[in-house]
Amino acid sequence: MRPPRGGRGSGGIDTVGRSRSRRRALQAVYAMQLSGVDARNAIAQFAHEQAHEVADLEYFEDLVRGVETHRRDLDAALQPFLDRPIADVDPIERAMLRIAAYELRHRIDVPYRVVIDEALKTVKRFGSEHGHTYVNGVLDHAAADWRAAEVRAARG
Repeated sequence: MRPPRGGRGSGGIDTVGRSRSRRRALQAVYAMQLSGVDARNAIAQFAHEQAHEVADLEYFEDLVRGVETHRRDLDAALQPFLDRPIADVDPIERAMLRIAAYELRHRIDVPYRVVIDEALKTVKRFGSEHGHTYVNGVLDHAAADWRAAEVRAARG
């Protein structure tokens, strides 16, 4: 069953707006990693552009602030699923892993499959040629650990 026109999925969530929010959040978190700018300034930098895309501005801000607030915990939680230190992961993939880890750990209202699917679409668009394969492997393992009951139920 397709979502009704307007991009709203189950529960009235604007899936198109959230997808755009994730793309902008990736750009903001990437900028934060490269320049050291804080979330407030990164949000201000991207908010104007965000508003023109009719995206979910609140969700964008939550992702960016959430990554900044929980970065150390997110990095530590991701580390067991990485084959190298997080600092050595490609910057685009690192930013997406942090955003997806934040969603998996702090936005349990978003199904794990949605988090992974959106992360892969975003990395395919902005990341290296095979970056989505790496991100997929990491997030599959992380979701199986962090949301074990949800993953078991989905796999039947």
